[in-house]
Amino acid sequence: MQYPTRTRHCQNHHLDSTRWDHFQPRSDDICIATSMKAGTTWTQAIVANLLHPNGEFPAPVWTLNPWIDFRGVPLDLIMDGLEAQDHRRCVKTHLPMESLRFLPELKYIFVSRDGRDVAMSLWNHWSKYSELAYAEANDTPGLVGDKFPEPSGDFHDYVKEFFSRGWFEWESDGYPFWSHLHNVQSWWEWRHLPNVLFLHYGDMKADTAGAIGKIAAFLDLDVDDARIVDVEARCTMKAMRADADNYVPDGGSSWKGGAKTFIHKGVNGRWRDVMTEAELALYEKACDRVLDDDARRWLEEGGAV
Repeated sequence: MQYPTRTRHCQNHHLDSTRWDHFQPRSDDICIATSMKAGTTWTQAIVANLLHPNGEFPAPVWTLNPWIDFRGVPLDLIMDGLEAQDHRRCVKTHLPMESLRFLPELKYIFVSRDGRDVAMSLWNHWSKYSELAYAEANDTPGLVGDKFPEPSGDFHDYVKEFFSRGWFEWESDGYPFWSHLHNVQSWWEWRHLPNVLFLHYGDMKADTAGAIGKIAAFLDLDVDDARIVDVEARCTMKAMRADADNYVPDGGSSWKGGAKTFIHKGVNGRWRDVMTEAELALYEKACDRVLDDDARRWLEEGGAV
């Protein structure tokens, strides 16, 4: 079996792919992978509730499931915390495949959604960043490249750049974070691997119980229908918002208004009432530059992979 190899490092205000060099894997580890704002926290919640019945987590989920490539948290703190866990572990990444230290013994759940929906969710995410978030991005030692900017306050300025400008020299969209489209294409090319599960956010919304069952089967977890119903009830937007401090990264300290700000609307298609024809044309061009036809079709329509 041929597996991906790392050919490029991603290092900027948020990301540092070299941090994966310090990760000591276990044979039953799980990794949730997304570009960003594509269902990461929701999928983490589902996996955590499958692994820990009745919501009896040994620690907040965002602590149990650390974002390894995030440079804002001391690496020793993450690695020591993972080493101390005596149950099945789950981590997350926002790296494209060519920057990830891919580990065949892990099971990877890749989740994504339409780039226009990601742009909408990411605007809420970025525009509500707290001073702590900028300090983590810009003042943590080891910053490579420019500092992370604050938004202008105008959504239309943001979305034009998001679809036409990259942060890294090899990207052409995703500013000021990283390319959603490139991330998806990089994982799409390895969708055939037996330890990679592709899930579409829209499909998960349409049939959450079915998605939970698919995740459980992929992780070799023996769960009955009653358990799936219980996990689904614990992972609704309403339930997660009520328990946001448990699920949201940093307990919500990186966002104005706290954890409940992070868990926003969680719906698709809001871009239809907001983006202009010119902005949607930029999205079309971005997709043409990066995605092959099958990847784009899946990203916009979902369906089995």
